[in-house]
Amino acid sequence: MKYFSLACFVAALCAAVQTNRHGKATFDGYKVYRMTADGNAADLKSEMKALSAIELNHNYGLKDAATLDIAIPPESIADFDMLNVTADVLSEDLGADIAAEGPFGDYPGLDKNGLPSLSWFDSYHAYEDHIRLWADFQASFSENSELIQAGLSFEGRNIQGIHIWGSGGKGSKPAIFFNGNVHAREWITSMVVEYLIYQIITEYENDTTVQSALDNYDFYILPVVNPDGFVYSQTDNRLWRKNRQTRDNTTGVGTDINRNWSVGFGGDGSSSDPDSETFSGYQPGDAPECAALMDFAQSLATTNGIKLYIDWHSYAQVILLSYGYTCDEFPSNIDEQISLAAGTAASIATSYNTTFDYGPGCVVLYQSSGNGRDYMTDAAGAEFGWGIELRSTSYGFVLPPDQILPSSIEIWEGMKYLWSNL
Repeated sequence: MKYFSLACFVAALCAAVQTNRHGKATFDGYKVYRMTADGNAADLKSEMKALSAIELNHNYGLKDAATLDIAIPPESIADFDMLNVTADVLSEDLGADIAAEGPFGDYPGLDKNGLPSLSWFDSYHAYEDHIRLWADFQASFSENSELIQAGLSFEGRNIQGIHIWGSGGKGSKPAIFFNGNVHAREWITSMVVEYLIYQIITEYENDTTVQSALDNYDFYILPVVNPDGFVYSQTDNRLWRKNRQTRDNTTGVGTDINRNWSVGFGGDGSSSDPDSETFSGYQPGDAPECAALMDFAQSLATTNGIKLYIDWHSYAQVILLSYGYTCDEFPSNIDEQISLAAGTAASIATSYNTTFDYGPGCVVLYQSSGNGRDYMTDAAGAEFGWGIELRSTSYGFVLPPDQILPSSIEIWEGMKYLWSNL
C-alpha cells in the first residue's frame, strides 16, 4: 500500500519554478528534504502543492522504505517544518549547491596524440565543447573509430557520438551501446561516459582487459541523447529533465524520453499529463529523440546484435536490470544478470567504497514504463539491457566538479569487470 500511495503522490507533485530578472530559474534558498512515506501520502499531496514543492527524486521499489526527495522554496520552509512528516535535510540551500558547480571549464589542451587532457574532468562544460571533445577523441584514434549520428532532436540538433572498434574491424562484432544525458539535468552522466571513451582510447594498447573488450565488441557511445534539454539546463533551468518538445493544445513542454519507448508504454510509472516530469508522450516514439534511438537500436540488432546496453542516469547508486515496467516478470537470464551486476557493484566499490544496489528496476527503485532498457531487452534483443544510476550524495543532480573524476574512476573499474565477464 505504501508503494502505491507514494506513486500517486509523486504523479501529482509539480510546481512552477521561480525565475530571476533574466528569466533564468533560480533555486536560491531552496531547502532539500528526503521524506519517508508513512501512509499519509493522500494528505500530503495537497499540502506539498500549496508549498510549491519540487520533486527531485524518489525511490519506492519493493525492497526498501519508500522515499521522496523534494525542494521547498524559502518562503515555505517554516510551513513544511511544521508538518508531521519524517524527513531528513539533504541540502540547506540548493541554489548555493548549484553555484558551487562553478563556471563551465575552458577547453583543455591536447597532448602529442591530439587527445584532450584529463583536466576536462575537473569541471562541467558547455555543450559545444562536448561536441568538440568527441571530435578530438575520434581524431586521436582515427584508425579505430568514427563519429556517428543517430538522428535529430526536436529542435534540430544532431544526436551524435562515437563508434569504436578493435582488431576485428569496423562493425564486425556485437554491439555494446551506451547513452547518457537522457535526462537533461543529469550532467554527471555525459562526463562519466566520456571518461569511459577516454580510457578505452588511451588504454587499448596497454590494458589486456580493454584490448579484449574492444576486440570482441563494437562500442557505440552517445554521451548526450537529449541535446535540447541539456542545453536548456545549462542556459535556463539547471533542473530541467525532459526534452524541449512542444505539442498542440497544451502549454506543457517536454516529453520524458525514458518513458517514450514502445515496450511497456503508458503503464504505471509514467504519466499522460504533459506537465508531468514523467510525461510519456501520446504514443511510443512520438518524441523524435526516442524514435531516433529506437531506429538506431534496431540497426544494431539486425547486424551483429546487441550484447550490452547501458542507459546512464543519476542519482541513486543502483544497477537497474529489466524490467522496469513490471515487478512480476523478469528476463529469462535474470539469474546471470544479477550475478554480473553483483560483481560489477563489488568492482565499483573497490575505488572509494561507494555501494551500489542492483536488481530489476521495478523491484529496487521504482516502476518505470516505456524505458530504454526494457525496449533493448524485449524489442532489440539485447542480452543485457541495463540502466545505471550514478553516485548519490546530498547534492543529488548537482554533483560538485570535484566528484566527476571519482565517479568516473569507480565506474571504470566496474565496467572492466563487466566487459571481462560478459
